[in-house]
Amino acid sequence: MSNKILVGVDLGGTTIKLAFISMQGDIIEKWEIPTNKKDNTIVVDIAQTISQKAEEIGISFSQLGGIGMGAPGPVELETGLVYSAVNLGWENYPLKEELEKVTGLRAIIDNDANIAALGEMWKGAGNEARDLICVTLGTGVGGGIIANGEIIHGTLGAGGEIGHITSIPDGGAPCNCGKTGCLETIASATGIVRIAVEYIQQSEVDTPLTEKYKESGVISAKDVFDFAREGDEIGQKVIDTMAFHLGLAIANLANGTNPEKIVIGGGVSKGADVFLHKVKEFFVKFAFPTVAKGAEIKVATLGNDAGVIGGAWLVKTKLLEI
Repeated sequence: MSNKILVGVDLGGTTIKLAFISMQGDIIEKWEIPTNKKDNTIVVDIAQTISQKAEEIGISFSQLGGIGMGAPGPVELETGLVYSAVNLGWENYPLKEELEKVTGLRAIIDNDANIAALGEMWKGAGNEARDLICVTLGTGVGGGIIANGEIIHGTLGAGGEIGHITSIPDGGAPCNCGKTGCLETIASATGIVRIAVEYIQQSEVDTPLTEKYKESGVISAKDVFDFAREGDEIGQKVIDTMAFHLGLAIANLANGTNPEKIVIGGGVSKGADVFLHKVKEFFVKFAFPTVAKGAEIKVATLGNDAGVIGGAWLVKTKLLEI
C-alpha cells in the first residue's frame, strides 16, 4: 500500500487542479485543466486527463490508490453527493458515483474549503495539528473546521461555513447566500473593496487611495493593502474594520472548538503583513483566555496546492488505511 499514488483533484469554477501525490504527501506531478461548465463534461475531462498524464509520466493504472476531490458547495461525504454547486449548475449531483463509473477508481468527495483545510493540516501551516480552523479569504470567505483530526461536516454537509457567520446583525450588505451582514461581505476581496468605496464616498479627506479611485473608478483589495502599507488613512481604516470582524468571528468559533492552529489562506492572505497582527489583537480581546492561549494564528503555506494535497489525504486515510 505504501507505494500507492494518490490522486488529488480541486474543482474550481474556472480551472480544475490535479496532482499525483505520494503516501507521504509529496507532489509527484501537478497540472490543471479548464472547467468545462457549458457542456458539463467535467467528470469525463478529469478521467481523460488522469489517464493521459499517468501514461505520459509512466504511472500504471494499478498504482493509483483513488481520487480525493474537493467540490464547491455542501457535499454529503458518505455518498459523494454535491447538494448544490451554483457556479457549476449542479443540484444533487452524484459526483462520487459518476467519477468512479468513468475513471474506474474509488473516489471520495468533500467540500473544496474542507480539503484545503486538510491539506494545510497535513503538509502546511497546520503542522499536523489535530484541532484546527482554516479560513480562506478569496472572492468569498470559505473555511474548514477540524476537530480531533476530522473535518466537521454537520447534518447537511454545511459545517465550516465561516463566511456566513453574521458579522453585522442589522443593515449589513447583502450576501450571495441570501442573508445580509455575513463575514464574507467584509473580509473577502470583494468585501474589502466594497468597504473601501463606502469609506471613500463618505470621506471629506482626499488620500492617495481616494485619488486612485476617483481617477480610474475602480480599486482592488491589493490597492487597499498597498496604500495601507504606506500609511493611507482610508486604507488603514478599511483594514481595521476587516481585522475587527475577522478577529471577532474566529474568536467566537475558537471558543467553541479550542483549536491549536488557526490558518488563514486564500488570495487575500497575501496582504497578511498589513492585517494579521490586528486580527491577532482582536482575537485575543474576544477569545476566552484559555482558548486564546492555546491557539496560534498563521498564514497558510500551501497556496493553490492545499486542495489537491487535502484530497490525497482523504484517499490515504479514508480509502486506503481503513
